[in-house]
Amino acid sequence: MSALLDIAAVSRVFASGGVFSRRRMRAVDDVSIRLDGTKAEIFTVIGESGSGKTTLARMILGMLPPTGGRILFRGTDVGGLRGRAARMAFMRQVQPIFQNPFEAFNPLKRVDRYLFMTARNFTPGDEQASADAALRKVGLSLAEIRGRYPHELSGGQLQRVAIARALIPEPALIVADEPVSMVDASLRMAIVNLFRALRDSMSVSIIYITHDLATAYTISDRIAIMRQGKVVEAGDARAVLDAPVHPYAQLLKASVLSPDAATRHVPHETRSP
Repeated sequence: MSALLDIAAVSRVFASGGVFSRRRMRAVDDVSIRLDGTKAEIFTVIGESGSGKTTLARMILGMLPPTGGRILFRGTDVGGLRGRAARMAFMRQVQPIFQNPFEAFNPLKRVDRYLFMTARNFTPGDEQASADAALRKVGLSLAEIRGRYPHELSGGQLQRVAIARALIPEPALIVADEPVSMVDASLRMAIVNLFRALRDSMSVSIIYITHDLATAYTISDRIAIMRQGKVVEAGDARAVLDAPVHPYAQLLKASVLSPDAATRHVPHETRSP
């Protein structure tokens, strides 16, 4: 049986310094990740800006072809998708959620139109019923957002609408690229906890791309830590984050801990009396 997602030795190289430059930058370097699909899970890819995590997300979504290795979704090469029918079949099963909800929606278009269009493309039938059912899964309703424009909703509401839109096709995999970085701190945990609830209630797996170690620790089943395009540490989320081995992973953890907590976790440290 094919894995849900099999990222095998994937790399992505960009030219740097101009069109005619021979310089090359390896944004993603020999990354391998596998979701077997036997159980829905939240797999977090964490790293600082420039670590390659967003480039990896774009390759998983088929928006960018790898320059080395391959990405298979249920046995199908994502980089080899050709034609509208193949793309639509893929998008029915793999849905994105992007960083900035205000950029994901046209400010001159009512947000309910996006939901109706998605329902029309993927779940023929009662578009309004499909939209309302998806909205209720994220704590909203069609009555609340009907006829409203993006600027009439808060960032948290708009991001939940984006999540609802992704849920309409009932995908097997959601790729969420920094989905809470543009949301108020008070709402971040509400949204990431929503991901956990969706994993459990809808059996949807989620690739959660983030630089936020706190939310990653809370909701992740497994985790991969990226630095300069490479995965430097990966495994069970709690095991990796409680006792990181790689120096960068240790530094990442220490940067979000209180001074007292950081002191408790620094190995071989001599403490003053």
